[in-house]
Amino acid sequence: MEQKWILKDENHYDMIDCFYQKLKIPRNLGKILVSRGIDSVDKVMRYFKTDINDLYDPFLFADMEKAVERIIRAITNKEKILIYGDYDVDGITSVSLIYLYLQSIGADVSYYIPDRITEGYGISNTGIDEAKKRGATLIVSVDCGITAVDEIAYASSNQIDIIVSDHHEPGCNLPKAYALLDPKCENSAYPFHELAGVGVAYKLAQALNQKLNLDSELLEQYLDLVAIGTIADIVPLIDENRILVKDGLKRLNETRKPGLQALLNVTGLYSKTITTGQVIFIIAPRINAVGRMGDAERAVSLLTTLNAHQARSIASILESENRHRKDIDEITFKEALVCADQYFHTGQDFILVIDQDGWHPGVIGIVASRIVEKYYRPTIMISIEDGIGRGSARSISGFDIYSTLKQCEDLLVTFGGHKYAAGLTIEKKNIPAFRERVNAIAHDMMTEDLLVPKLNIDSELNFSEINDRFVHLLKLMAPFGPKNLRPVFMSRNLQVVGSPSIVGNNHLKFKVRQNNHVFDTIGFNLGNKYYRLAPGETSLDLAYVVEENEYLGRVNLQLRIKDLR
Repeated sequence: MEQKWILKDENHYDMIDCFYQKLKIPRNLGKILVSRGIDSVDKVMRYFKTDINDLYDPFLFADMEKAVERIIRAITNKEKILIYGDYDVDGITSVSLIYLYLQSIGADVSYYIPDRITEGYGISNTGIDEAKKRGATLIVSVDCGITAVDEIAYASSNQIDIIVSDHHEPGCNLPKAYALLDPKCENSAYPFHELAGVGVAYKLAQALNQKLNLDSELLEQYLDLVAIGTIADIVPLIDENRILVKDGLKRLNETRKPGLQALLNVTGLYSKTITTGQVIFIIAPRINAVGRMGDAERAVSLLTTLNAHQARSIASILESENRHRKDIDEITFKEALVCADQYFHTGQDFILVIDQDGWHPGVIGIVASRIVEKYYRPTIMISIEDGIGRGSARSISGFDIYSTLKQCEDLLVTFGGHKYAAGLTIEKKNIPAFRERVNAIAHDMMTEDLLVPKLNIDSELNFSEINDRFVHLLKLMAPFGPKNLRPVFMSRNLQVVGSPSIVGNNHLKFKVRQNNHVFDTIGFNLGNKYYRLAPGETSLDLAYVVEENEYLGRVNLQLRIKDLR
């Protein structure tokens, strides 16, 4: 589907000029900073030079004092503590962080992650029974729990206290937990609402560290885990998340944890510079794979082990599970395309709801994302077993899928998630009514313009502006992610140098010239645009990001193509 190019308006000329005069920031980059709310010299300095000491006071969470007091009491009285987490990367890193930190301060602690297929997402009575079996009197939930009203009541009836550490949207009724730590709760005074689950877990550990007056390095050594979980959960990389991820990536690139070293080795990333891209496309899928295909606790074992041999063994398992997951992905995607073609009617269906018996629940979220890319429609994929469907929903820019599910609450067994990604459970008999309802809701909420994919371009650029200073400042704008995306530039009337080629798996590769400046380009999965190019072509418009490509120990500048015309 063709993208609509949208070049951002240029305004705030005085501020852009101020950045240039005082800080020597090129006007093109100054424009981008201002458009992202960085509109003073002080903000620019803090943006380029983040400081881990600038994190907010963790005790701004409404129940933080209670949570810290209860954990310290549990440690003092030698109570058993169970960490209860989710099976995705955010949950796994959250569990690993809290487990390692509590262990380091003398807690008697174990962890539990529910089985994706038999238990599903969140706190379950099965998990609470396991906590009781282990003799735990305190559960600390991470990356889950804010909607577990009945389950937390069940824990209380079994004399087990629960501290909820979560970042998801709360439901209409809050659970009666011992303490609730969630920046999205209405009573939360916490100034930043976009922490990942591992970010909230870190704030809990930070509060404990402060209360016990311990060295900050005892906690900060786990920032590599915080970076992985935060990046993988696709939360906005602004404010506190940006600080956590920037420091965490530095530590990840220097990590001494046997598990992370083994994972970097098996993925070919060891000794390479790791950025958000490597985390999203290489590291996170392997951590996710064991939770999707089987027991997620193996990933926690990898991230927490001190044994290098064990780490190498588990890392190999993760690599194998990821290959197996990819095979199942491909089969499911092909089957989903058949269903999508059956249900999708242009002009009638605004949301795709596709279901089938026997799909692996662990891959439907990934496949739903691929369906969204193909049709550019919010997609809900449902795997049915024994009359019960487990679903994953993925949305498009500008459409809140979570609020849509909330309006279908009477048709669902359970649901939860975010604006652009959510999960649900539904009885098979309710799926036709659900499909009809979500499309009726979308019909009222969506416009035709919303259904056209857009490529937002930050600035028009002349190749002569891409110099050492420009590249240096561009690198300082990292880490890149939601709300702080890698800047997209466009250049007009370029000349194709030499003959374009298709390399690898449908990737487009060629050189472009503007005046006397020539750059290599790569367009991943853009081989279908090869026919538009001809050697010597002089009227090419290119939308791209500027990045460094590391190959065989050499680093070169290249333009990664987003689109061309």
